[in-house]
Amino acid sequence: MTAFADRHIGPTPEDQRRMLDAVGYGSVDELMDAAIPEVIRWHGTLDLPPAGTEEQALAELRAIAGRNTVATSMIGLGYHGTHTPPVIRRNVLENPAWYTAYTPYQPEISQGRLEALLNFQTMVADLTGLATANASMLDEGTAAAEAMTLARRAGRSKSNVYLVDADTLPQTLSVIGTRAEPLGIEVRIIDIDNPETALPDAFFGLHLQYPGASGAVRDHAAVIAAAHERGALVTVAADLLALTLLRPPGEAGADIAVGNTQRFGVPMGFGGPHAGYLVVRAGLERMLPGRLVGVSRDADGNPAYRLALQTREQHIRREKATSNICTAQVLLAVIASMYAVYHGPEGLRAIAERTHAKAARLAAGLREGGVALAEQPFFDTVTATVPGRAAGVVAAAAERGVNLRLAGPDTVGVACDETTTDAHLAAVFAAFGVAEPAGDGHDALPPGLARITEFLTHPVFHAHRSETAMLRYLRRLADFDFALDRGMIPLGSCTMKLNATAELEPISWPGFADLHPFAPAGQAAGYRELIGQLEGWLATLTGYDAVSVQPNAGSQGELAGLLAIRAYHRANGAGHRDVCLIPSSAHGTNAASAVMAGMRVVVVACDPEGNVDLADLDRKIEAHRPALAAIMVTYPSTHGVYESGIAALCAKVHDAGGQVYVDGANLNALLGYAKPGRFGADVSHLNLHKTFCIPHGGGGPGVGPVAVRAHLAPYLPGDPLAPRREDGVGSVSAAAHGSAGILPIPWAYLRMMGGEGLTRATAAAVLSANYVAARLRDHYPVLYAGNKGLVAHECILDLRPLTRATGVTVDDVAKRLIDYGFHAPTMSFPVAGTLMVEPTESEDLAELDRFCAAMVAIRAEIDRVGSGEWPKGDNPLANAPHTAQMVTGDEWRHPYPRSVAAYPAGVDRAGKYWPPVRRIDGAYGDRNLVCACPPPEAFEQ
Repeated sequence: MTAFADRHIGPTPEDQRRMLDAVGYGSVDELMDAAIPEVIRWHGTLDLPPAGTEEQALAELRAIAGRNTVATSMIGLGYHGTHTPPVIRRNVLENPAWYTAYTPYQPEISQGRLEALLNFQTMVADLTGLATANASMLDEGTAAAEAMTLARRAGRSKSNVYLVDADTLPQTLSVIGTRAEPLGIEVRIIDIDNPETALPDAFFGLHLQYPGASGAVRDHAAVIAAAHERGALVTVAADLLALTLLRPPGEAGADIAVGNTQRFGVPMGFGGPHAGYLVVRAGLERMLPGRLVGVSRDADGNPAYRLALQTREQHIRREKATSNICTAQVLLAVIASMYAVYHGPEGLRAIAERTHAKAARLAAGLREGGVALAEQPFFDTVTATVPGRAAGVVAAAAERGVNLRLAGPDTVGVACDETTTDAHLAAVFAAFGVAEPAGDGHDALPPGLARITEFLTHPVFHAHRSETAMLRYLRRLADFDFALDRGMIPLGSCTMKLNATAELEPISWPGFADLHPFAPAGQAAGYRELIGQLEGWLATLTGYDAVSVQPNAGSQGELAGLLAIRAYHRANGAGHRDVCLIPSSAHGTNAASAVMAGMRVVVVACDPEGNVDLADLDRKIEAHRPALAAIMVTYPSTHGVYESGIAALCAKVHDAGGQVYVDGANLNALLGYAKPGRFGADVSHLNLHKTFCIPHGGGGPGVGPVAVRAHLAPYLPGDPLAPRREDGVGSVSAAAHGSAGILPIPWAYLRMMGGEGLTRATAAAVLSANYVAARLRDHYPVLYAGNKGLVAHECILDLRPLTRATGVTVDDVAKRLIDYGFHAPTMSFPVAGTLMVEPTESEDLAELDRFCAAMVAIRAEIDRVGSGEWPKGDNPLANAPHTAQMVTGDEWRHPYPRSVAAYPAGVDRAGKYWPPVRRIDGAYGDRNLVCACPPPEAFEQ
């Protein structure tokens, strides 16, 4: 039976011998010995279980999933049972055309997922009654924290006080607290129901929950108006399903709304991944954090979608960035948006009405049985008071397969959802010791808060009711896009490698998909086993002592690591240490995360070879020695080089009393050969969506675990429902284990690869990058290299001399690659005017050669522009990409033939990918900002 590693690694042993000949080495071992500095080399054997087959790994995962107890969840608190329509589950969640796509930074080949995200933004804006929604957030807690900082930037008040409704979800309150403290924000919890609780004269923002954690539905209009009188901005955390029946926050005067779209068809997954949302009133759209999809036009004037405004602002503004969020939850946002497309406004309202009817029947039966209920309007959650009996009621329900919320020693919360049945209610009645009611309950929504405005009026939410129509819509959008299932995505720093089917299959199993994150600990024994094993394996691989998988993105892992450093210094009486050194080549999120952790950023220069300038490092250390908290470095460097000075760098910072943070974005170039925790680093975040095969999903989900040495372990993120330790850092995500629902993916990858397979994968990735560099070096300068001219897992091709000589830009080359059937490499990062290529270990030699041949052919085309044969403004590069509509038009006035436009050398005519739009005018879209579904008339010719 073929080993899984042989399926995962593209180049065969024979291919690798040919590649080694091109690079100039006799063996992989010889290449790796030359590439990796001996000062960091680790020569041991990875202590992982022996590699298992796909069948063995899946059998073990089935056993682990079987140790979870899938009970009926009626806990609520922002997580609810939901039905994922099978047509969406099979054709989105389980479809590589959707889950292997990259972030839509090349919009011409991302029109399908961009349309789906525009549907998401439209859905959120319509339901909340606000103007502009972004393309999703990491979770509700993160969205609420981002809303807090947005309110601070945009409000008139100069106060540092942020008010939070006492009925806020506890996990949201925890994340807000974590984010507020380093920024000097004072969070005050207020009870808006208490008439004796008056709003203070000065505060910059107010967070409200609608409905509240208790289930209460309150009219917030008066308190919102009072906050506005004091110059504060108001955020409302709202349940989108409830908003089909309730007045939306925008109509009550809210400035911002946040929440979670989990109950729109996304499984609970023990806490994630789910698409949070953030939406703002008119006037605040240019301050939105995260990604925003906008409508622009292409070269023919046709409507086209692209990411708008400040997307990835941290890579532009760095330490001045207002957020470190550089990712989203695209795959989950697509599912939620398609849930709305499939059901439409009538269907969503019907689901909400059924949910509310179950809650009303529950309330009626409990009242008839003498159980005291809070006298308050509610949507789906009933809070019952049973003095001295709450724990017993919860236990009795659990015996009947239903989980309730123990809200206090005398209080039980019960939440209904679209999966709630009469049998579930019968179990709850029995647990309370009351009889079932004779009839249904009464509507418990306050008449004054009933929704009267329409929503989801765009035709897309009315046109796909049948499964046939929905199936074809999903296929149509998928066909617009270029994903890994079509061809190579050679993105440097982003690691677009194989996401094996066997790794992804278990995430749909009920034993992993259907657990509530706050289920009793005994019901999650399988998850805790899996998480414990995974954290242990990651610690082994990296040389650290402890790992937390709570951060649900690399940016959150960065923040968690820096907060751990900050807490460590404070616990040791060095709270004054607040300077974070960051090389000029670093990922932009590094600087943004440091600022969010309450640190001052000091930039360290790089030398002409792209290495950290150790002389400048010495100068910066001396200038800031008493205040030095940390340095953040990426290794291998962002330039794709194994820097030989890394050990000396770590020693210098440690000698000055600082900690060393190694960004784990490029860990796939180290596994089996070096361990950051052993060569001098104190903390790293790991990108499980890069090195460990969680798919990018069109821009999310991701997981960014934080790994630390023993002295930082006490400062790892805490459980959001547990009291925060005085010296702790709180939680960075809304669930204790973050996006636990996709952790079976890296578990399966590690289990099937084993230590030997991981080591082979690292070597194959490094060999592939050096092979590409060797093949292309005579056509494009390779900007940086390390020992003996070798690169690590990626190489940077310098187009700047060609641009100066011919006028052909990096954008022209990127768009022309689409005509050749490739996604472009990373553009202009970390150096403007360059392409950073990362082939990964998963691409076979035929695909590597196809890419190299395309780049060589493009260089020949550039030469024809440079010679004057083709005009600078009218050539295959300047006009790329070419659509089928363009090359089949009745007129053709370009100085090159249609065949060159449509079928450049080496393109398979039968399998040709055709982009749906021509090159998109991004500046036009920013000047004319439209971030919701345009009317169908906009697409008429």
